[in-house]
Amino acid sequence: MRRLSSRVWTLACVVGLGVATALARAAESAALPLGETNQPVRPPKVRRPNILLIVADDLGYGDLGCYGSTKIRTPNLDRLASEGIRFTQFYAGSTVCAPARAALMLGKHTGHLRIRGNRRGLTLRAEELTVAEWLRAAGYHTGLIGKWGLAVENSPGVPWRKGFDEFVGYLDNRHAHDYYPTYLWRYDPRSGYEGKVTLIENFAGARRLYVPDLCTRAATNFIRINKPEWYNGHRPFFLMLCYTIPHANNEEGARTGNGMQVPSDAPYSDRAWPQPEKNKAAMITRMDADIGRILDLLKATGQEENTIVIFTSDNGPHREGGVDPAFLGSSGPFRGIKRDLYEGGIRVPMIVRWPLQIRPGQVSDFVWAHWDLFPTLAEAAGTNAPAGLDGISVFPLWVGREQTNRHEYLYWEFHERGFQQALRCQDWKAVRPGYGEPLELYNLSTDPAERHNVAGQHPDVVKEIEKLLAEARVDSPEWPVQTSAPPARATSPQAQPSVPQPAPGN
Repeated sequence: MRRLSSRVWTLACVVGLGVATALARAAESAALPLGETNQPVRPPKVRRPNILLIVADDLGYGDLGCYGSTKIRTPNLDRLASEGIRFTQFYAGSTVCAPARAALMLGKHTGHLRIRGNRRGLTLRAEELTVAEWLRAAGYHTGLIGKWGLAVENSPGVPWRKGFDEFVGYLDNRHAHDYYPTYLWRYDPRSGYEGKVTLIENFAGARRLYVPDLCTRAATNFIRINKPEWYNGHRPFFLMLCYTIPHANNEEGARTGNGMQVPSDAPYSDRAWPQPEKNKAAMITRMDADIGRILDLLKATGQEENTIVIFTSDNGPHREGGVDPAFLGSSGPFRGIKRDLYEGGIRVPMIVRWPLQIRPGQVSDFVWAHWDLFPTLAEAAGTNAPAGLDGISVFPLWVGREQTNRHEYLYWEFHERGFQQALRCQDWKAVRPGYGEPLELYNLSTDPAERHNVAGQHPDVVKEIEKLLAEARVDSPEWPVQTSAPPARATSPQAQPSVPQPAPGN
């Protein structure tokens, strides 16, 4: 593997992601997408859009102003929402990082994924088809910046083997805890980089580079490099920007009591809040400002109109690093946090803006999830999605056409506390807290906070959902159903479950 000195790496950061060869790239014709089907790419009727997918890490439904936060300033994401569609019933693929990201990349829910929880050594397999592979085969130039969380070194799941032309960031979840790491992973074959690159010479504990800042710099450089007029024709880009904000540095939190790493707690320095809470709010506002710079650049380079910008989070808010998610109202009006299958653990923000096609100022209560992004982006790119996905395309809804395709149900399972399941069917939400335990039933239309278990009043609904829970999944030898009792949980909807120290890699 090639290593860069700190001076060379600093220069590489300034120059940008893949800039050394970007000017020489020519437009590439659309190819046959990978996969089991032989469905050809449909030639687009209009110039295909760029796609910028921004994924925050452990950001709760209630952490943005446009979703009701009164404590955290997020003016740029609020503006993004006002200029596009803000979805109020969008769901994460899981309640923890790795399976949520796998669901997004593979278009499948946790009942069909191989990665169904956080565990050291997890990696995507060579035969698992990602949305990045699909879009690259359709002619997109693909980049990944930030947290991947779906591979380890030398595995088939590293980003450059799963559809990304360029990558800088973290491979695994545990490495991504550290906001001031001594190295990151870098892949750009045209510039000659593949492997670890040193960020700093670690002397006297100096912390010189805050990785979210690097991610923003790399993203803006990627966008500049991929301006359409720099090619003989237009090769659109798919850029996946995965900030680690506001995930905690769990190890730092255990050591010092404050794992919310950020260069400054501004603009919350004068708040009479616990320091971890000030840091968390500052992290989110800092990310919001960085996203504002990216949005401004899209406009300045003439790419705003035909770039789809998507913002979401991988799962609900955490309780690590010294923070209490209730302090900033991170779960919004919902019950639960990260590692819960209640709404607070899996209902997350989703904002989509595309000035050329999406009417601004919309708020939608359409029910969809991470695994729908694969088929939706495939249709946006002018292709047919591969067979065998759990997701549906929401593209018609985006562009103002009739959305005839809807889910019969959404399904989740989680294995860190025994075996838990959840299923949403129309307005019914069922949660099985542990293996063999009675099913809880909530009517989200009247009880979105899941305060009132009405299973006893609707035995017929419970019976039908039990059938769906059985058919929704296939057994996994790597994630067997745990029959032991889960740890004690809070019984009050207002209280949060006790959360054990996360396993390495979470």
